[in-house]
Amino acid sequence: MKGLVLDAKWDPRPGYQVSEWEKQTGKAITGNGIWRHPTLQVTDWPDPTPGPQDVVLEVMACGVCGSDMHFYETDKDGYILYPGLTKFPTILGHEFSGRVIATGPQVSSLKMGDMVTVEEMIWCGRCVNCRNGFPNQCTNLEEIGFTIPGAFANYIAVDEKFCWKIDAIAERLGNVEEAFELGAMTEPTTVAYNGMIERAGGFRPGQYVAVFGAGAIGLAATGIARAAGAGKVVVFEMTAERRELAKLVGADAVYSPADVTPSEVLMELSDGAGFDFFVEAAGAPVHTIPEMEKAMAINGRIVQIGRAAQRVPMYLETFQVRHGQVFGAQGHSGNATFPNVIRLVASGRLDLRPIITGRYALDQTVDAIAASTKRTDGKLLVKPN
Repeated sequence: MKGLVLDAKWDPRPGYQVSEWEKQTGKAITGNGIWRHPTLQVTDWPDPTPGPQDVVLEVMACGVCGSDMHFYETDKDGYILYPGLTKFPTILGHEFSGRVIATGPQVSSLKMGDMVTVEEMIWCGRCVNCRNGFPNQCTNLEEIGFTIPGAFANYIAVDEKFCWKIDAIAERLGNVEEAFELGAMTEPTTVAYNGMIERAGGFRPGQYVAVFGAGAIGLAATGIARAAGAGKVVVFEMTAERRELAKLVGADAVYSPADVTPSEVLMELSDGAGFDFFVEAAGAPVHTIPEMEKAMAINGRIVQIGRAAQRVPMYLETFQVRHGQVFGAQGHSGNATFPNVIRLVASGRLDLRPIITGRYALDQTVDAIAASTKRTDGKLLVKPN
């Protein structure tokens, strides 16, 4: 088969202390501290075969994520920008849907032809963190498209326990191709859902929500906020095209932070009371968190979903006197997050079709990632088959 393979040089930065675990596993805990001079090309890769509990999927759609951009883009010293867990070479791609074309002998929940989407976090279920209910913090974590082969490929093998059927979406739409496309949108939407609902505890219907950043996760967060009954949803985004997409998925108002001071806008829109819930999906907390802090209502909540290897100035006195809270969020597994997002989409309350702005063939995947670095699109999809 063919797949988009990323390879890079293991070349720790001066001063980076490589752990014994990193040496033994070949995995980098902090990717941009080790991997240098990445190369990406669509090339041959062995066909996957199913293990006893695996299914092989024919990949029908796979989204380009911000992390894929951060593999493609490098800093001035040639290191990848992505700060998280990585092991190369591997096939990229982790936001996907597919059709079951082969099953292992112990597979019981899926059959040939089933339509599914898949978790990206491959948690072991046996470590202390998993057993305590924290699969996103699994100590034996593998990640599809980061440490093990991903879905910018014709086929992929995955354990059935990470697959979720999307038949209800297909039934709602009456269109299999659109269902596979929305199935590929599930993973980034579950990241937003996990951050907003599970980690930060959600918000009461009628409360005011501000979203910073209108990439795919910020747009999904906007749609979730609208579906969950926010009284106002305000989005801040630098790119004009993405501001228009935010309106399509439920934003009441959108602004460029280059043209306004966000905290002043939010205080004016709330008649001085402040906003109740903030989503950081821009990956620029040095700039966004101080603005949220200034516009936080009593009992306000901030959830950090965007990734940024930065320390952030915070005036904790504000959080103390305003009963404020800030939450960190990673991943999407557990707490029925995948089935709940699938149900939201199948109900029609969350329609993310407007944010799909481009479709590419597998041999155009590098072009899709390059296009996404312009940060004007919503979600670009690669359709390998």
